[in-house]
Amino acid sequence: MMRIGLFLLTNLAVIVIASITLNLLGVGSYLDASGGLNLTSLLIFCFVFGMAGSVVSLFLSKWMAKRSTRTQVITQPRNQQEQWLVQTVAELAKKAGIGMPEVGIFPSNQSNAFATGWNRNAALVAVSSGLLHRMRPEEVRAVLAHEIGHVANGDMITLALIQGVVNAFVMFFARIIGHTVDKVIFKNENEGHGIAFFVTTIIAEIVLGILASAIVMWFSRFREYRADEAGARLAGSGAMINALQRLKDEQNLPNEMPDTLTAFGINKGQATSMIQKLFSSHPPLDDRINALRNKAYT
Repeated sequence: MMRIGLFLLTNLAVIVIASITLNLLGVGSYLDASGGLNLTSLLIFCFVFGMAGSVVSLFLSKWMAKRSTRTQVITQPRNQQEQWLVQTVAELAKKAGIGMPEVGIFPSNQSNAFATGWNRNAALVAVSSGLLHRMRPEEVRAVLAHEIGHVANGDMITLALIQGVVNAFVMFFARIIGHTVDKVIFKNENEGHGIAFFVTTIIAEIVLGILASAIVMWFSRFREYRADEAGARLAGSGAMINALQRLKDEQNLPNEMPDTLTAFGINKGQATSMIQKLFSSHPPLDDRINALRNKAYT
């Protein structure tokens, strides 16, 4: 129920912000007086809606992550483990040159962690209870370093921008395809669009969206390698490799991370087929381990 409410709230915010922006830009319709496409207005329309979704999600990411994962932010450490966790994040954040993130723990049997937030100096780093219970301190430190690496690299912002641009072009080309089918194939001579436009546009958005997601997932996999390298620099390559090996040993455990945060977790689960690998947000753990072994970090 919570996730449905967050989904509806996000989409409502997107519609409101996009509508206000389009009104300020004076874009009321992307059809000209004769019913043809005004490509400039269409591009603006698609860019505003495409970017609005990504920007709103980015700004709400920390708030939504806390609620969807039931993360408890450590405001005052209650025990030695929480004290060590906060101190370790503070040490790694200082070493990486970013502001102190909020630190939290979320209930999950799977060893996992994530970082999110729109500002590299006001992020959230959270680890699962399962990770704290099963990993050694040096391995937990390496996982935290990996997440700090995401923040320092600005991965959350970059991924949101890429997703927004991709969304805009999917909407743009889908509507061109829909308009062409409606006017050329179905010979709709009305000023507005007929049912063929809407059906074709929906189908085109699905097909183009699937193809475009492969681009976004490629970048997501690339940033995992960069975050692993950052983790190795901050915590040592041995500890980072051991942490990834420990995650590999837990591949059979179900992924308890919400879908909206899967790309931000350190542990995604194992993709087996070529198609799964193509659309996976994380590279295979064996590939990540081998990449670190070929680097020289102390």
